[in-house]
Amino acid sequence: MNTQPILVIGSTGKTGRRIAAQLQAEGHAVRHGSRQSATPFDWHQPETWEPALAGARAVYISYHPDLAVPEAPDSIRRLVQIARSAGVEQLILLSGRGEENAQRCEGIVSESGLRTTVLRASWFAQNFSEGILVHSVLDGVLAMPAGTVREPFVDIDDLADIAVAAFTDPDGRHDGQLYEVTGPRLLSWADVADELSAVVGHRVHYQPITLDQFHDALSAEAGRDYADLLTNLCREVFDGRNEELGDGV
Repeated sequence: MNTQPILVIGSTGKTGRRIAAQLQAEGHAVRHGSRQSATPFDWHQPETWEPALAGARAVYISYHPDLAVPEAPDSIRRLVQIARSAGVEQLILLSGRGEENAQRCEGIVSESGLRTTVLRASWFAQNFSEGILVHSVLDGVLAMPAGTVREPFVDIDDLADIAVAAFTDPDGRHDGQLYEVTGPRLLSWADVADELSAVVGHRVHYQPITLDQFHDALSAEAGRDYADLLTNLCREVFDGRNEELGDGV
C-alpha cells in the first residue's frame, strides 16, 4: 500500500470528514487539511497550501465557501499549480450541479495533466440534519426561494464512497471521469417537508418565498456576504436545470 498521504481538504466538513475516516479505516495514510490540522490548510491563507501539499500523492478538493464565488477559479488554478509542482498525482474535485463557475473550476482540474475525477453533486440530504437548514427543520418551517422546483438530494455517504473508490482503485478506472452524483428521487421542497415530518416528530412546512425575502432573512442571521452567496446560488440553480437524475452512483 502506498504510504504517501492523501490530503483531504476540508477534513472537518460534511464530505471531507467522511472521506478521511473511510480512507483511514481502510489503512490509507491521510493528511487532514483544515485550519486546525497539524499541517494546516486554509483557503484564505495561500501560504498554507504548499506545506499541506508537500509529499501528498493525491488531494480531495472541497472549496470553501463554494465554487460559485468569483474568486474560486483563481484559487483552484493556483492550488493545481502548486500540487503539480509538489508531485501530486491525483485530484478529486467536489463540484456543484448547474453552477457555471463550478464548471470553470472543473475544467481547470480536468486540464491539469494529473489523474482527475470530478464529483458534480446535487444538494446534500445532510443539509437538513447537520447543515444550514437544521434549525429550519427544528423550527418546523422550510422557507426557500425554490417554488415547485424538484431536486435529487444526495446522501453524502454515497458521495464519500465514490471518492474513496476513486482514490483506491488500483486500475484507475475513475480517472478522467465526471460523475453526476444525485439521489434516486426528484423531490420538491414540499415533498422534502413531508418526508421530514414523518421522521422528526413534528410537522415541517414548506414556505415558498422570494429571493429578496430569502436574502433579507439570511442577512439578519448569517451576514450579508453569506446571504449574497446563497441567494445568487439559489437564483442560478432553482430554475429547473437540475430536475433530472444522474447515474454517478
